[in-house]
Amino acid sequence: MPFHEVSRMDARSEFVVLASDEGANVRQLCRRFGISPTTGYKWLERWRAAGMSGLQEQSRRPQTSPARSAAAIEEAVLALRAEHPAWGGRKIARRLKDLGQEAVPSPSTVTAILKRHGVELGKFGGGSPTFTRFERSRSNELWQMDFKGHVAMHTGRLHPLTVLDDHSRFSVTLAACADQQTETVRQHLIAAFRRYGLPERMITDNGSPWGDGPGSPFTPLGVWLIEHGVKISHSRPYHPQTMGKDERFHRSLKAEVLSAPAFADIAAAQRAFERWRTVYNTQRPHEALQLAAPASRYQPSPRDYVETIAPFEYAPNDAVRRVQQSGHVSFRGRNLKVPKAFRGKDIAFRPTMEDGVFDVLFRTQTIATADIRPLDGRLESVHDVSEHLSTFSPV
Repeated sequence: MPFHEVSRMDARSEFVVLASDEGANVRQLCRRFGISPTTGYKWLERWRAAGMSGLQEQSRRPQTSPARSAAAIEEAVLALRAEHPAWGGRKIARRLKDLGQEAVPSPSTVTAILKRHGVELGKFGGGSPTFTRFERSRSNELWQMDFKGHVAMHTGRLHPLTVLDDHSRFSVTLAACADQQTETVRQHLIAAFRRYGLPERMITDNGSPWGDGPGSPFTPLGVWLIEHGVKISHSRPYHPQTMGKDERFHRSLKAEVLSAPAFADIAAAQRAFERWRTVYNTQRPHEALQLAAPASRYQPSPRDYVETIAPFEYAPNDAVRRVQQSGHVSFRGRNLKVPKAFRGKDIAFRPTMEDGVFDVLFRTQTIATADIRPLDGRLESVHDVSEHLSTFSPV
């Protein structure tokens, strides 16, 4: 009866008893029990050494595993994963290296350690494949800004405001907001500007408070930014990939912070945001940065934030007009409608190479073109799309 049948312990017991008799033909017994002589002698030796307990199944794991990670390394891997449940093999391996861990395992070894200990990879996004995005060439050339929707709390709703440096992925602002109002955003931006300086440009989507919908990209918040020397851009409507880095930041924020139980209030959310923002900026390896942390790549802007907006002088050949409270300006006998965000502000008309067509500027940013040619044979208006300029036409 072969040992692989259900009564294998009975078969082994019978075999060793018979094989231990003086003058027993062990090889013959092996043939009759359907086992090899090597197996037969192995069980007989174990029975003589330990009795019936020696016939129990034993682990086939090798006594030594030269290729297996040391216990200390495995403990370090598991501890780091427990601290950051969304990190995969690449991030954990890089962070262990940054912490000065000796004999840092490769990312694939880290992944094997996690799997061996039953860690579910990919549950919160860890272990996902890498891909490449276009990025600006230096810090503060472009900041991306958006709200991460709304998040339920024990009392009220939370609106996470995120501002990310395009070049370094450095989290400039991660604020727990109770609303999405202009003044709320402005105060958080002032705090960021005071600490990190002014960026050259900021890009947002087309929604409030930084956009008035597709075709109307200018709001009081955008005008305020332009007055401080920050150019503004807007993503293409229905194309969130235009702000892909901030969208990816939102995924990490959701996986590593917002997946936890609901916050008690805004203050609790802000404390959690600040803890995670520090980890994200200074510790968390970023795959798009060759596993460097964003802070290692970010440099504050040399442009200081000035509390008081200084007067602005346009070029000598510019035709300067004050926008009326009705949202109109008069230029060369034509009444032109201007976005309401510029009411009470001075704008300038600058000639282009085409007769009758003028660039319309607010301070250093071109906000539109004005076409005052005769109406015959041409369109009256062109709708604004993202960063394309609108055309002011007579009304």
